[in-house]
Parts: sequence; C-alpha cells; structure tokens
Amino acid sequence: MHFSKTYTQLLLDLPPELRENAIQYRQLKKLINQVVLELGALGLHPDVLQKLLEDEKRADAKGNQKETSINASLEPINDHSVHPKVVYEFNSKSGKIEPQLRIWINSPLSLASSDVPHDAEANLDIGELETPDEHTEDTARRNISLLWALQRNSEIQDWEEDSPQIIEVEDSSNTTQEQLLPVKHPILALDNQGTPQEIVIPLVKDSAFFELLSTALHNLSDRMSALYTDFTDTLETVSRNISDSARPISSRKNSFHPHSVLSNPGTVSITSKTNKSDLYSWREIFQLYVESEVFESSNEANPGELSIEQSEKRLKLFAERVTLRGLGDKRKLKLKQSHEALESFLQLNMFILNVKKLEQANAEATRKILKKHAKRTALPLPPGQDYYAQELALIPRSKTNPSLNTLPRVLVQALGETLLPIIPHVDDYSCIICTNLAFKPIRLGCGHLFCVRCLVKMQKRGQGDCPMCRSPTVLIADRSNVDWGLMNFMEDWFSEEAHEKLKASEREATEEHFREMGFDPDQKCIVM
Repeated sequence: MHFSKTYTQLLLDLPPELRENAIQYRQLKKLINQVVLELGALGLHPDVLQKLLEDEKRADAKGNQKETSINASLEPINDHSVHPKVVYEFNSKSGKIEPQLRIWINSPLSLASSDVPHDAEANLDIGELETPDEHTEDTARRNISLLWALQRNSEIQDWEEDSPQIIEVEDSSNTTQEQLLPVKHPILALDNQGTPQEIVIPLVKDSAFFELLSTALHNLSDRMSALYTDFTDTLETVSRNISDSARPISSRKNSFHPHSVLSNPGTVSITSKTNKSDLYSWREIFQLYVESEVFESSNEANPGELSIEQSEKRLKLFAERVTLRGLGDKRKLKLKQSHEALESFLQLNMFILNVKKLEQANAEATRKILKKHAKRTALPLPPGQDYYAQELALIPRSKTNPSLNTLPRVLVQALGETLLPIIPHVDDYSCIICTNLAFKPIRLGCGHLFCVRCLVKMQKRGQGDCPMCRSPTVLIADRSNVDWGLMNFMEDWFSEEAHEKLKASEREATEEHFREMGFDPDQKCIVM
C-alpha cells in the first residue's frame, strides 16, 4: 500500500480536532509536479539540474575555484568546456521560505550578434545541456545554451542598463499551466569583458510548495499548543474529582483524632472504620498504571519512550486488569464521580496515544514529501539552513527541559506530576528493614526513618549504627524520636496498613516476651 493511502487511513482513525490540521500530503504531491513543470519551462530538467549540482559539489570538494575562459568567437567555443555554477538556496531577506536558483555563467570575451542567427537563438533550449562532446559540434552548441538562455520573459536591454552583473528573473506567479511547458529561450546579452554573470531565478511553484508545508506545520504547532492547554485544564479537573472521591479518614467529622507529643506512644491504637471513600480503589488503579508503564519503560534492557504499538498494547492491558479486579464498576468504586474520573483518565491516555500517532504520521509525511521533492526536482534541501529547519519544526521544544522535544512526552510528564501524587503510596513511607509501613515512625538523629519494632530489635542486639548512614544514633533513640506528624499522616491515609502493622507488632512483641520467660508461644496450652 502506498504511503498516501496509509496516511489517509491513519488520519481517518484520529479524532476531528487532530485530523483537521494534518499535512495535506496529496496536495503537496501536486505542487511537486508543478515545480517540475516550472523547471522544465526554464530548461532545467531534473537530469540536467542534478548533473550541474553534482558537478558543483565535486568542484567545491576539490577546491577548484578556477573559471573556464572562453574565446570571443564561436569556433573556439566548440573546443572548450563551459561549466556554469548553480546553487539552490533560500532567500532569507523576506523572512519567508523563498527558494531560488543562483547561477554564475562564464561568458565569451566578445560576441557579435550577427554570428548567431536569430532563429537559432530562439530555438536554443537549456534543457538540452549535456557534457560537451569534442567530436560533435552540435552538442557543444547546445551546451552553450545554458550560458545564455535562462528565462523567456527577461528583457535584454533592461538587463544591460540596470544590472550588468546580476540578472533577477521576473516573478512568474501568474504563469499558467500552459506557460510552464518547455519553451524556446532567447539568448541573453553577455558582458563583453568576459566576466562571470550572476543570474537569480526565483522558483514560484517551489515557494508555494514550501509555503504550504510550512503553513501546515505551523498550524499544527499552534493547534498542539491549544490542545496542550485544554489537556492541562482537563487534567486539573480530573485531579480535583479524584481528590474529592479519594478522601482520607480525616475528611469525616469526629472520625479522626490526631496524636501529639503529649500522647503516650504505647497507648496508640487504631480502630478500623468504614469510610465512604474510593481511596484504596484509586491507589490500586494508580499502582496498576505505574506497573503497566504505558508510555515509558524503566526496564534497564530497553529504557525510554515506547513505540505506538507497544503503548497501545499496554494501555489495553491496563484497562483489562482494571476490569478484572472490579475497579471499573460499583464493586469497588462507590462514588459516581469516581466513575467519571476514571473515564476521563482513560480518555487522557487515549489522547496522548492519538497525539503520538499524529506526530509520527506528520513526521513521516514531511520526510517522504521532502524526499520526493528532492527526487523529482533534483533540488536538495540546502544544507545549513538552521532558520528554516526551525521554521519547519512540528512543535516547539520544552524550554525547561530540551530533551522533552515531543508533545506526548510533555503530556506524560504532566500526567505523572499532577495525578499520581494525589494518592500517597505506601512504598514512600515504608521501613527499609521490614519493607512494611513504618508505623509507629521513629526518626533518628541522622534523619532516617524506621518503624519502632525494627529499632527495638536493633537495640536489643546492641546494634547502635544507623543501617543507612552508619551514624551511632540507634542506641540513643527514645520516645522523643517519635515523628508524631508522620504518625497522624499514616493513620489518616494508610489506616488499613497502619492497623495491620500495629497488630503484627503487638503479636510479635508478645511472642518475644513469652520466649524471654521461657515459654514457647507456638506450643498449645495444656490444662492439667
């Protein structure tokens, strides 16, 4: 299947707000055909133009800057090669992308107009330029046509009076399709001093091609900026809905009683209370989302941004896992706004995926259309055009982080920074020794955090150094090292985990106490 059909089919699968600003690939192909006709009307057929540009590249590579001298009469011309210099460039004066051909011609020292019949002058066509054949006189005469005949609408007498060294070809913006066909060119008047003549030919249809491409990409960039604004607004709305539906215990009146430094850590207890909140459901959803790694992989073997196919597959797998665990219905999501927030969350991910598809399709379409332009017209994109390379950029780069040069990565980062931190994760508040919730939290003098049960074990073993930094802070820790603020936070946001950790700590402390007394806690009680 041709890329044009594949590109069209891909655009049909995208939503209208993304599809309407896509690159008009077929229209650009039609403009390339018009560029070929425009060059043909000037006698610069692709094979001729390609040969001239390749000769110029080889000459520049060898450092050959010498100009070929041509005798005054037509007879010696047949025995000497005439190599014009052709450069394809962008005019930077207007601030727009205006392609043009700049040609330098080595002219004869003197030329009598009577030596060449007028009919012969009119019949010379620069499209017939080939390498001079020293055995064929007709071939040499056709080669000379490039030196003189370049544009039909040029006025010879005005060129001699106004600009003896540079010829600016008239703008042919009103040229019709019939006028773009190959025509016969008059011979331009040449300098009698034998100095190189510089001729500038603006390419109207080529300018239209780059103007259409540049306009499409700029419109796409503007549209992407607007979509990014809408995305951030929707993201804020979703984050508020999730925050309202995933409320902690303290959101209910008289259901949470915070502790203070005046409290006794040994008497702290947690009662399991039912709370009409989807906190744990959303925590499970976000945990599944992080594990799915929909858009970026943290795997050491293959880190970085994933392909569209991989992202689409992982997003589908994430949705299936959410459904299998009952997180998409009323079994676990109790509130209506949670269902709406989950739907919006999935839509945001689909939007990022569609943006990735559009960005990749436009990048591929731009690459292919520029390649087709260079192949059909033999006009390569001028090297070193940094300004126009920026003009043809799909979207602006991130100012804060240059590596984030694509909108999908910016959206993924915004998603991770805005939504995921809403629900505190238990791994961020776990003890590094037992890997469970660090309840009751003890903050050592060095600043590291551990649960009280693990520190008590270390003190009984006489291990006085901090497991993290080896500071001698374990044996001197007491009740003053209890982090009451963090304890209240854990009890509020991790009530179930804190309740389980407290019961496990009490059970383990009881078993140790029995062992110290000489009893086996695993032995069944025997009544005599």
